[in-house]
Amino acid sequence: MKILLVGEYSRLHNSLKEALITLGHDVFIIGTGDNFKKYDVDYSLYPSFCCNYWFIKKIKNLVYLITKTDLENLEKGIRFYFFLSKLKDYDVVQLINSNAIETYPVFSRFLLKKLFLQNKKIFLLVCGEETPIVEYLLKNKMRYSILSPLFESKKLKKKYRYTLKYIKKNYRKTFNFVKTKASGIITSDLDYKIPMQEMGFKTTFIPNPINTDRIALQPLNISHKIIIFLGINESSSIKKGIVFFEKALEIIQEKYPEKVEVIITKNIPYNKYIKLYDRSHILLDQIYGYDQGYNALEAMSKGKVVFTGAEREFIEHYNLNERVCINALPDVNSIVKELSFLIENPNEIIAIGKRARLFIEKEHDYIAIAKNYLNYWESFSYS
Repeated sequence: MKILLVGEYSRLHNSLKEALITLGHDVFIIGTGDNFKKYDVDYSLYPSFCCNYWFIKKIKNLVYLITKTDLENLEKGIRFYFFLSKLKDYDVVQLINSNAIETYPVFSRFLLKKLFLQNKKIFLLVCGEETPIVEYLLKNKMRYSILSPLFESKKLKKKYRYTLKYIKKNYRKTFNFVKTKASGIITSDLDYKIPMQEMGFKTTFIPNPINTDRIALQPLNISHKIIIFLGINESSSIKKGIVFFEKALEIIQEKYPEKVEVIITKNIPYNKYIKLYDRSHILLDQIYGYDQGYNALEAMSKGKVVFTGAEREFIEHYNLNERVCINALPDVNSIVKELSFLIENPNEIIAIGKRARLFIEKEHDYIAIAKNYLNYWESFSYS
């Protein structure tokens, strides 16, 4: 098959592409590369004109100040438009999000309409923020969620503007347009499966694909200090509960000055990020999750002990009897307690790391996951 994957925010589409190519398919990705993360894409929508020249940046900022028009968003849409002639006759087109082009909603619908007309089957992947996800989380029915900080302080509303945009009329209209055109909707983990079901959507759950051939197990060797890694994306740090990790690390460094080394990074490209966390034994990922996101899964594949979402819903879904990662709660004392146990029992770090890798191989192997995608796509007839 000839397959087009639109958007890339985590390496999910890249891993899926790698598996599909191994299985003999032609696969292309179009997207921005997610700004500073610089993920690989075949057709780049990165707004280099607006971002790479200081004088254009000044003009862009002035235009936004006067008109509230973001020239970066316009450039992404214009770039997509000029790629349209190459984006035709695909058997499958999958959007990573209804806002996968990352331009203005009206422009996005115009472009998507053209894209859909010149291709066959359309699918929507829900693996992050999306209109029904945000609508459900705003009901505040879950034990906690990425919106928990907002419920505690309305002053944070400005920090959530990229999340809350999905419930605006124009973005909701775009989601509804994609929903009506899509043959099916896929969810990638329980953090999206549960809200979509609660909102009445029929979805198919296919776990994140992890390239276990590319990501080798790194047997943990604890000869001296235990290395703890925290990689911060400042644009999403509040939603991920990073402040709990930061406070816990202050306590841990004071408590175990001779036993731990802490590495903290901010807003660095994916390739540099990986090289830094490769040294670590423990990775602090996120707080407000019930299941693991892509970053956590890649680290688990390397045999790291990851503090992330691992709630009872996750344990029950995969029928686990032993911990493959640490359930990170929005509680500093809980995080300190878990870290202290691992620091004082380094053999447990090694044991959890081994189980983490085995879990990834069993539940997230990229070839097996790609076959699930293929079976799902092929279950729909051409329109």
